[in-house]
Amino acid sequence: MQYRDYYLNKVNKTLTSSKVKVSGWVNRVRDHGNLLFIDLRDSTSLLQCVVDNSSDIFTELSNLKNEDVIMLEGLISDRTQDTINKNLDTGEVELKIESFEYLSKCVRTLPLEVNSEKDYGEEVRLKYRYLDLRRPKIAKNILLRSNVVDFVRSFMKQNNFTELATPILTAPSPEGARDYLVPSRIHKGSFYALPQAPQQFKQLFMASGIDRYFQIAPCFRDEDSRADRSPGEFYQIDMEMSFATQDEVLEIISNLLFEIFDKFKLEGKKINNLPFPTFSFNECLTEFGCDKPDLRNPLRLKNVTDYFKNSGLKIFQDLIDNKGAIVNCIQAQGSQGKPRSFFDNLNKWAIDEGKKGLGYINFENKEAKGPLAKNFNPDVLKSMLHDLDFNQEDGLLFICDQPLESYDFSSKVIQKLGVDLDLLDKNDYQFCWVIDYPMFEKNSTTGEIDFSHNPFSMPQGGMDALLTKDPLDVLAYQYDIVCNGIELSSGAIRNHQPEIMKKAFQIAGYNEEDIKTKFSALYEAFHYGVPPHGGCAPGLDRILMLLSDNENIREVIAFPFNQKAQDLMMNAPVKVDEKNLKELGLKKIIEKL
Repeated sequence: MQYRDYYLNKVNKTLTSSKVKVSGWVNRVRDHGNLLFIDLRDSTSLLQCVVDNSSDIFTELSNLKNEDVIMLEGLISDRTQDTINKNLDTGEVELKIESFEYLSKCVRTLPLEVNSEKDYGEEVRLKYRYLDLRRPKIAKNILLRSNVVDFVRSFMKQNNFTELATPILTAPSPEGARDYLVPSRIHKGSFYALPQAPQQFKQLFMASGIDRYFQIAPCFRDEDSRADRSPGEFYQIDMEMSFATQDEVLEIISNLLFEIFDKFKLEGKKINNLPFPTFSFNECLTEFGCDKPDLRNPLRLKNVTDYFKNSGLKIFQDLIDNKGAIVNCIQAQGSQGKPRSFFDNLNKWAIDEGKKGLGYINFENKEAKGPLAKNFNPDVLKSMLHDLDFNQEDGLLFICDQPLESYDFSSKVIQKLGVDLDLLDKNDYQFCWVIDYPMFEKNSTTGEIDFSHNPFSMPQGGMDALLTKDPLDVLAYQYDIVCNGIELSSGAIRNHQPEIMKKAFQIAGYNEEDIKTKFSALYEAFHYGVPPHGGCAPGLDRILMLLSDNENIREVIAFPFNQKAQDLMMNAPVKVDEKNLKELGLKKIIEKL
């Protein structure tokens, strides 16, 4: 090759005494007076290069700056034993420089140091992302992404999945998050949408006779940013299977995720064994308070409502009897010996979270202490501690509220205690499935029946369940895969029967014309014979976030938006001029601020 004989990670003792040509960036220059050391960096590794002051090019090399791009030629020689760097692929050798050539100079002051892990803040890092990507930590994440995608493709093809692409310009989705809309120049006044997911297209593949489909699918949702969600664009491992049951889909995805994490996990990390544990949605709610349980956390909920009904604690009894409240209890495992101030601080935290407080009982020499214990009917308290096998050394925390609110806040208490009491094994990947989601839920604002999860799901029990059961009691073949409290994917066995689809949508307030208008292709296709099918779509970005041990999803995306859904590097989004708007048949509307 013109610019190099080897990538730097291939330069080792096998090349000792060989003359080689290498190219890369100047990572650092170290001037020792009579010796000049240049650390050369390429996409694979670092190589120490050296020249002494007797060389004709010594002075010129002394003027090199960090991030200059150069080509070097010279002899590979062994380092002395005391200068070997065991942390580098090239650490046993160095290059004695004989000649060099500038390929490109860094002529501006660097806005961030590439050879440093110093945090420059999101604005600088994203504006100069091409420099940020040169840094080893972030470059490693992007390389990991490529390797995981290659592995996924290999796994899926071995399991008879066909990789297919679905359209990027499509129709707006009437369900889910906000769409990104694209105006049509030809059909003025009409809009395409970027797909929130390839949901309908992958089901249409099943209708077309494709037996198993997958793709590394780009998805676009106009959502707010958070640590595990990038605004705008994200990628998922989208898949769908014909003639498949829920158990068969779960097995394929479980095996895929287990093998990904087993192959690419960081050193010292562990994965729970297959088959992954499975919880019903209701079990999750009553044990963890949410449907995204972190199984690394040993804390669980216990419903103690019946004991508080007869506790003598009037505030609790009134909420239970008159407001329909429930009381959940969490044993604060590991709080033995914690002072009362620990529990008082938890109570203050609950108030800061918008709650009225967080009741507690702490123990001293197995004797219940605190305001609740003092006023609790002693016989009822003794019965509760005995019946529920509470450890009378660790404190008890009580959350009294309406059922959904109590569960929601209980899950936050569990998460906080997991961190505060150092209960989580950070070297664990703990996967689980959540199944048996309700098909419908009651809208808290209107009181009407809505779909609770995915409108395309098959109800358990089919048409009979829709005709004979209270809608709120109907379960669906819907499932989520969760790892360490992070939802990686939702999926479902699909409703492929038009009559069942019509009935399900009717219960949720849609008539047949609504279905034909909003889901016309899918509804029509289902009248021409479609196999039972189902699928899932694990989030690639979230998988990479977990594998690389990052808490922010932007660390594993090459060119992410910032938290305000802006691309600081490309200056997007941008305002367009009147000529562009006119061509699209659009008018500029200036809103008063």
